[in-house]
Amino acid sequence: MSSTTVARHRAAEPTAAPQVAAPAVRRSLLRRLGSLLANLISLVCLVAFLGIAVGPHLFHYRTSTMLTGSMAPGINPGDMVVTMPRPTADLQVGDVISYQIPVEDFRVETHRVTSIKHQADGSIAITTKGDANENDDPWVAVINSDTVYEVQTVVPEVGAAIRVLRAPVVQHGILWVALGGVLVLGLSMIWGKKSVAEGDEDPREKS
Repeated sequence: MSSTTVARHRAAEPTAAPQVAAPAVRRSLLRRLGSLLANLISLVCLVAFLGIAVGPHLFHYRTSTMLTGSMAPGINPGDMVVTMPRPTADLQVGDVISYQIPVEDFRVETHRVTSIKHQADGSIAITTKGDANENDDPWVAVINSDTVYEVQTVVPEVGAAIRVLRAPVVQHGILWVALGGVLVLGLSMIWGKKSVAEGDEDPREKS
């Protein structure tokens, strides 16, 4: 067989497709996953911010976190309670409302109304009870406002998550994690560009 025929056979042989290095594939996959995770976290934070900080000003509802199990199993510790204003005159026995108790630390309590008494000055006196408690609350609350906040919905466990995120230790941790994430993302982009630059070879330089 002549040298010309051998050369033609060699030219006709298929060349192997270049394989992408495994480390480069892993880095690309990690960058995509990191970007997806960052977008997801940003979306969740945006929704939470709109619902907790902006929503109450636009739609006049309130949010609070249940701290005790006095309303279990309907409302458990850590659940977020969403309340809406309704006319005090429409308040009925059995409604679950959030109101400021008249004793101790004057905290906001979310309990069920057990009795209503209309007074001569136009205010109403109510007694309340937690669904999980045996007895009524040991006080009588007087409501002088035209509206009272009634429970409309309960979002399980969200309040607990908000309380955790508000803790100083967690807030500092989130800050450092965010800074670390930005640093890692920046380094991965630099390494990615470097690997691409090293992989771009001029085909004319190959023998």
